Amino acid sequence: MSSQFDPKFDELQWVIQIRRTLEEDQLDDQEYSGELPVCIFNVPKALLSTHPDSYTPQQVSLGPYHYWRPELFEMERYKLAAAKTTQKHFQTLKFHNLVDQLIKVEPRIRACYHKYLHFNGETLAWMMAIDASFLLRFLQFYATKEGIRASSRMSHLVDNAILRDMIMLENQIPLFVLRKILEFQFSSLESANDTLFSILIGFCKELSPFKLIIIMEASESAHLLDLLYNMIVPKIEEPSEIIELDVHGKETSSADSSSYVKKLLHEIWKLISKLNRGPVRFIKQVIISKAVKFILKFPLTILSNLPGFAMLKQPVEYLFFSQDREESRPENDVSRPPLVEEITIPSVTELTRAGFCFAPTNGGVSTVSFDVKTSTFYLPTVTLDVNTEVVLRNLVAYEASNASGPLVFTRYTELMNGIIDTENDVKALRERGIILNRLKSDGEVASLWNGMSKSIRLTKVPFLDKVIEDVNKYYSGKWRVKVGILLKVYVFDPWQFLALLAAILVLLLMTLQAFCSIYINTRVLPVKRTRTVI
Repeated sequence: MSSQFDPKFDELQWVIQIRRTLEEDQLDDQEYSGELPVCIFNVPKALLSTHPDSYTPQQVSLGPYHYWRPELFEMERYKLAAAKTTQKHFQTLKFHNLVDQLIKVEPRIRACYHKYLHFNGETLAWMMAIDASFLLRFLQFYATKEGIRASSRMSHLVDNAILRDMIMLENQIPLFVLRKILEFQFSSLESANDTLFSILIGFCKELSPFKLIIIMEASESAHLLDLLYNMIVPKIEEPSEIIELDVHGKETSSADSSSYVKKLLHEIWKLISKLNRGPVRFIKQVIISKAVKFILKFPLTILSNLPGFAMLKQPVEYLFFSQDREESRPENDVSRPPLVEEITIPSVTELTRAGFCFAPTNGGVSTVSFDVKTSTFYLPTVTLDVNTEVVLRNLVAYEASNASGPLVFTRYTELMNGIIDTENDVKALRERGIILNRLKSDGEVASLWNGMSKSIRLTKVPFLDKVIEDVNKYYSGKWRVKVGILLKVYVFDPWQFLALLAAILVLLLMTLQAFCSIYINTRVLPVKRTRTVI
């Protein structure tokens, strides 16, 4: 075995493989019929550059993408040990008989990988047989913890680093290869399928951050990561337009403001809310009534054109007419992909201060919802540990590479990225049972979500986009939020405050001038008329 892979292309071998592929009329595998779908991809460069360690195996290589990396050669002896153990479970056949069977389905194996494989057929078959044996043995020992304790050889290998390596996109092996091994061990194909299904489901339950939806057979999935994705992410049938777009950086929330301002507004609004009955309630209804809006709108249009009054136009329109603009806005086209700005959403702390409640659900990503009547934001329970970040990132990478439709899971991670800014946001969700934190601190959880990459393309995800839209609309319609934003923009911003103060002073001076003119005319003119008579 060479210690380093030679990247130069073997032209003769390539010609032989291409010629063989074109000359074959059909595959010898009786199980397969139809097209050959690519299911194991290279991680998109836009994602790989953000956090390479989450996509690059650190302990063990599975499959051809990282097979020749010298730093992973230490695990080869454990792979060979797993192959010997696998051979002992064969009834009458030898390990090379398994390799012969894999050589027959070599084109199918190659078709699963997006990258061209610089291996001849026999090398690829031996690689698959050995790596699949190791993976299968690891899954079996991991699924039965008693087996882990009983095996001194495998016990020290069962660590989080290997678990993370096994779920990485570029480190996947087609599941039909694992099924081939089990067929050699069992008398029937049904027994092999049942055994494989139970092993994979047990592994996914341990590794998944969410409650799994087991609605399919393992045979319907391409590999381990694909199986986990299918049990976490619901299938959406609605067609959606896709726009290829590189997205860099983290979006900033438009509702950010200093904490002391928010606390002040929150306390003031709490006091007013307690008096939200009788005269106070009547005054509030009068202020937002259509009659008052009509009375204000006409003079506002005239005054806003005068010097010094332009600054008053925007805050008054924001307080009294913003809701009218929201109601008159046409409904969003379902087929129109969302803009980057539409993904922005207030943080958990901001939503809580505005009167929102948060509640956990027992389902997956499809259970995200918002109840306007009760102001309750429903989010699925997610368990976070040392393996979660790698799992989440590779699910996003697989969805971006494989999915031709909406990026459902990616939009969920963007939603969590948007509502979680600090450890206070994490603490609020943890106290409500939405986040089960097995990391060292809430700060690590906040860093995890804030460090998640943006998607490499934007799509319309109907149910999640509706939730984001409803939350933003309900939040921006709150009077306490409007007052807070106005205080931030026109009071606590020095330049805006000075401009607003100047406008108010000009208004007061003009009012005083008008009053004085009227008062003097009514007092002086009658006196002069009296003196003339005398």
